Amino acid sequence: MPSALANHILSLPVFDVHEHHLPELLRRPDVGLHQLLQQSYAGWAQARPYTLPGETRDADPMLTTPGNPTWETIAHILEHHGSNAFVRSLLSSLAEIYGVGPRITPDNWQKLDAAIRRQHSQPDGVQQILQRAGIRRIITDVYTDPLCDARKAFGEDYRSVLRINAFAVGWHPESRDHNDNQAHALFARLGHRVESFEDYCAGLERLVDTLADRGQVALKNALAYDRGVDFDAPDEGAARLAWGQVSPSPEARKAFGDFVVDRLCRLAGERNIPVQMHLGSALIRGSHPLKAAGLIERHPRTRFLLMHLAYPWSRDLLGMAFVYRNIWLDLTWAPLLSPSHFKLALHEAIEILPDESRMMLGGDNWHAEETYGAFKTARRVLVEVLEKKVATGYFEEADAQRLARKILYDNAGVFFGLA
Repeated sequence: MPSALANHILSLPVFDVHEHHLPELLRRPDVGLHQLLQQSYAGWAQARPYTLPGETRDADPMLTTPGNPTWETIAHILEHHGSNAFVRSLLSSLAEIYGVGPRITPDNWQKLDAAIRRQHSQPDGVQQILQRAGIRRIITDVYTDPLCDARKAFGEDYRSVLRINAFAVGWHPESRDHNDNQAHALFARLGHRVESFEDYCAGLERLVDTLADRGQVALKNALAYDRGVDFDAPDEGAARLAWGQVSPSPEARKAFGDFVVDRLCRLAGERNIPVQMHLGSALIRGSHPLKAAGLIERHPRTRFLLMHLAYPWSRDLLGMAFVYRNIWLDLTWAPLLSPSHFKLALHEAIEILPDESRMMLGGDNWHAEETYGAFKTARRVLVEVLEKKVATGYFEEADAQRLARKILYDNAGVFFGLA
């Protein structure tokens, strides 16, 4: 029987600080089992959706339309990737939501597929799943449209962040980030003409000053998928060498990105706007959290929300969060990637972080079923960790209850100004 503490944690509402709920995917009525296995982190187990240097691809495998599902295609995923934590989490979620499984077989897969399709064909089918997970508010990163107003796309429970990647590579009108976004096209949508480097810099300020008009509550730096996160001190002269060039030198590209990111972080600090930053994995040679230390030091007034426990460098990230008091941690993705690692890191984070405001959680998913599973795992690990802390006398049960509510809901509301 669950303990009183477990029941308390399982009953808490959730402020989900990070999703990739996209208008073109989340509420499609034709979503079935195969789509969920492909358009989730279970799909990452099959094919990494971003390229490394020297690689090319025709299309993002997450966003391609799968063919007609067959037992053979589904069985291959389950049998070849079935021990992966991403796959286990999704299967557990589907079994709990739809009452089919958890083992998917030739005899029940079509029943599960039909149940998923019925749920997604309902106008509020996705919302039902999110409500069942206890999720009350959501912040989404619509990376396919950085200017998306999530309130208009999904409703008043949603806000979005502005992904800045395109602007850090926007030295030429045809320049694109790894998601195919073009800074000059985005500025044009804001009615801002860019004909010079000075126009571009003025556009960055306009971009930040119009965030609230679009219901956007933070900037999102996911440049770890485009380049390293070693953002050097800005050098405007070096940055200008990239301007207007179809193919600037690697040094000029880096200088341009360093300049833009530094300018945006300064603007965010002046306006009390948070900056999310992806760390760990991605282009892994350049995504160590300590590479971003210079940027964080230069902007002590800017609140940085560093993401994903910077796996595999979680202890380095915790050390940074102890030293730099303008760092908060988004624990998102860690429960899905490895519940075991998340459990260990959460024990240490509770002990190391300077105060209880520093942690929050998201799902980091494309579909509601995977978000459901992410928070199911996160709650379970949170129960295990906090029960252990109480049992060993680290703190009292009242302390554990207070901290759990902060991690799952309260911290996010305060941090994003939505309390």
